[in-house]
Amino acid sequence: MKKTTCILLCIWMVLSLTSCKNTAEETASFEAMDTVMSLKVYGGDGICGTLEARAHELDELLSSADTDSEIYRLNKNGTARLTGDALTLINRSLSLSAETDGSFDMTVYPAVCAWGFISGNYQIPDGKTLDALAQNIDYRQVSVNGDSVSLPENAAIDLGAVAKGYLADECADILGGSGASCAVLNLGGTILLYGAAFKVGVADPENPAGYFGYLSCGEGVVATSGGYERYFEQDGVRYIHILDPKTAKPVDNGTLSVTIFSDDGVLSDALSTALFVMGIDKATAYYQNHDGFDFILLTDDGKLYVTEEIYDRFSLADGCSYQLKKVKK
Repeated sequence: MKKTTCILLCIWMVLSLTSCKNTAEETASFEAMDTVMSLKVYGGDGICGTLEARAHELDELLSSADTDSEIYRLNKNGTARLTGDALTLINRSLSLSAETDGSFDMTVYPAVCAWGFISGNYQIPDGKTLDALAQNIDYRQVSVNGDSVSLPENAAIDLGAVAKGYLADECADILGGSGASCAVLNLGGTILLYGAAFKVGVADPENPAGYFGYLSCGEGVVATSGGYERYFEQDGVRYIHILDPKTAKPVDNGTLSVTIFSDDGVLSDALSTALFVMGIDKATAYYQNHDGFDFILLTDDGKLYVTEEIYDRFSLADGCSYQLKKVKK
């Protein structure tokens, strides 16, 4: 399954735009970062063009597949001097990898390729191959010295798990310097909410066309990771695209989806992946020891875990039978 066709099922927005009704609406839709992005801005006076241009600029710079990108050059040569955005995002990714004890790790890319999730030629690597892939997944082996970045032999990185979050942060800065009163930017499943009150519906992995609940929230970035986004099935077994960096295998810990809400796009993107890898027990412990985000985590036994800060602002959809549980700080 191509990410471009299913990532848009991750999150759906219902806007509460009482403060924006008297301002002009501007919309745009385009493809960038291997997905479809849609913008809705109120009072922006032509700002969508600037936002789209920034998306394409970052896509060209951060792509692992674009032969002209800095990340492609780094992966090919094992070392490269990087400019501002790429270097900033690599340093931030390394910091988040350390904070999550490697549950988020950009060096998982060769393993993702080996499973066929990049090419679409799906396969199950044998045990020996998986062991070798797992040994090469280690963010601690990425060396940064000023603007020079080096990778160990057989390593490669991909910033796809945080690139849209970084774009969300960049777009928030652009909107803040414009005349926009409010906006919703769907950056391929990572959603920037700007300038108003919103009601966000989170897709049900068991029925991605529907929603298991709704969150009332203000400004921020919402990101969701789920095994239903990209996967393949073989002999009745489903293999999802989210891999455990410690094993190089698809995560199989009972987690179906994780939604993160914070005011930091890179954090939201990275933690939606990291907490999915962790599973509910480690995710809860991480939440209790870190600030700046909230989560909604669904498990395959029908339990829906919501952190206490947003618990009273979350409501189950009509007919949803999931068991709601509050996660205390």
